[in-house]
Amino acid sequence: NLRQRTNTLFFIVFFHSNLYRYLPNTEMVYPFRYFDARVGNCTAMKQSVASVWANLYIYDTKYLRNGGTCNMKLWGGRFTKETNKLVHNFNASLSFDQKFYEEDITGSIAHVTMLAEQQIISSDDKDKIIGGLKSILEDIKSGKLIIDEEHEDIHSFVEAHLIERVGDAGKKLHTGRSRNDQVALDMKLYTRKEVLEMDSLLKNLLESLLKIMKENIDTIMPGFTHLQKAQPITLAHHMGAYFEMFKRDRSRLKDIYERMNYCPLGSGALAGTTYPLNRERTAELLGFYGPTLNSMDSVSDRDYLIEFSCAMSIIMMHLSRFCEEIIIWNTNEYRYIEIDDSYSTGSSIMPQKKNPDIAELVRGKTGRVYGSLTSLLTTMKGLSLAYNKDMQEDKEFVFDAIDTTKGCIVLFNGMLDTMTFNKDRMRASAEGGFTNATDAADYLVKHGVPFRDAHGIIGQLVLYCIDKNISLGEMSLDEYKAISPVFENNRYDAISMETCVDKRNTIGAPGPNAMNEVIKVYEKYLAE
Repeated sequence: NLRQRTNTLFFIVFFHSNLYRYLPNTEMVYPFRYFDARVGNCTAMKQSVASVWANLYIYDTKYLRNGGTCNMKLWGGRFTKETNKLVHNFNASLSFDQKFYEEDITGSIAHVTMLAEQQIISSDDKDKIIGGLKSILEDIKSGKLIIDEEHEDIHSFVEAHLIERVGDAGKKLHTGRSRNDQVALDMKLYTRKEVLEMDSLLKNLLESLLKIMKENIDTIMPGFTHLQKAQPITLAHHMGAYFEMFKRDRSRLKDIYERMNYCPLGSGALAGTTYPLNRERTAELLGFYGPTLNSMDSVSDRDYLIEFSCAMSIIMMHLSRFCEEIIIWNTNEYRYIEIDDSYSTGSSIMPQKKNPDIAELVRGKTGRVYGSLTSLLTTMKGLSLAYNKDMQEDKEFVFDAIDTTKGCIVLFNGMLDTMTFNKDRMRASAEGGFTNATDAADYLVKHGVPFRDAHGIIGQLVLYCIDKNISLGEMSLDEYKAISPVFENNRYDAISMETCVDKRNTIGAPGPNAMNEVIKVYEKYLAE
C-alpha cells in the first residue's frame, strides 16, 4: 500500500527500523497523514520521508503510544503497562530540573570522555556522543530545541534527543552510570555555580557599603539599643556593622564550597559499578577536588543543599534587618534617608506617599527562604539510606531560595547605592536624645566621682532636661552645679558629639582613627 499511495500516505508503525526499507524515496516530499495515538487525531504535514522518520524513530515498539524516543523512560524495560498519565505528571521533574540542562550535558561529556579513556566505549562513539551533546546544548541555548513537558526529567530528555541525533552510539551514554549519581552530580554542579555567583553579588554589596563608609567617617548619628537612642556613632560605623555581617556570609559560602566540591559521579545507584571507571579523572574534568569516598552517601547526600539554604536564610536575615532600619529611617519621624524614586512606589489613592516597597518585599521574602530551609530539613529527616524519591523535592525548594536571595541582594544593593543620607537630620537626632549621657557620667568619674554615683547624678540631669524640654548641651553651668558641684566649664567639650565619637578609638569603635584602620582592612579584604 505504501508504494501505491503517492499523493497521501497512511501508515501505522508497528516494527523497529526495518520499516525504513519499505518507505518510498526518502528524499521526495510527500503530504503525510499519520495517527497520533497520544491525542487521538490525524495530523497533516508535508515533508520528506526521511525527516518524518527522524521524528518517529522508534527503538522499541512499546514506546509507540508515547511517541517514540522523545518520550522514552530510562527504566521502562521491566514494565508491561504504560504509566498512568497522572502518575507520570506526579513523578516527573522536568518542569523544574530543566534548570540544570547545561550541567547535565557537561557531566555527560566528562563521563563519556572518561569511558573512552578507560576503553569502555570506543573513541568513535565518544566523538559522536560529545558532538551530539554539544549540538543539543547549542540548540537549547539558541531556542531551536524546546524542552517540552512530555519527558520525565532532563536526563531522559537529553538522552532521547541524543539517540535521535547519533543513533546507537547515544545508547552507550549511560554506561556505568545511574540517574542517582547523575542527578547528584547535576545538582552539585549547579549549586557550586550558584554559590560562586552569590558570593560575587555579596562582594558587590560590600563594595557599596565600603563606599558609604569612606564618605561618612564624620557623619554623626545616634546608635540605638532597644530601638531607643543610646550613644553617638557615625554612619560609617553603622554601615561597618552590616559589612561584618555580609563578610561572614561570604565565609559561610566559602566553607560550603570547600565541603561540597567532591564528585559523586561513578557511585552508580548506591553500590558503585563493575566497570573500570576512573573517578579521579571524571572529578578532574569537572573541576572537583576529587571523588566522594562512599557511594551510598554520594547519592543520598543533601547536606550541601541544607547548608546553602541555611546560609541563604542568614543572608536574608541580614538583609531583612537592614531593610527594617531603612524602613524606619525613611519615615517622616526619622527622615534619615531619601530612597531614590527608581526604588520607591506610590499609593493609588494617597498622592503624597512614597513607599519603601523594595525594602518591605525583601523583608517579606525572608520568610519564604526560611520556608525552603525548613521544608528541605523536614524532607530529609526521615529518609533511610540510600536514595529515595523524596529527594526529588529538594530542587524546587533550593531553586526558589536561590532565585529569591539573588534577586533580593541585587535589588537591595541598587537601592542602597542610590540612597541619599540626611546628615544634618542624623546629627540633630543624636543631639536630641541624650546620647552623650554616658560621656557626661565619664566626665564625673574622671573628676573623682565613683561611677555608680555618677550614673545616678546624670540620671537626675536627664530628668531635669526632660522636664525643661532641653538637651544636656543647653543646660547652664549653674543648672549643672545645682545637681553636682563637680561640673566645671569644660563639661561642654567633654559631652560634645565630636568628643563622644572621636575619643572612642579602640579597634572596632566609631572614632575616626579606628574607622580608618578598619577601612584599610576592608579594602585589603575586597582586593583579595
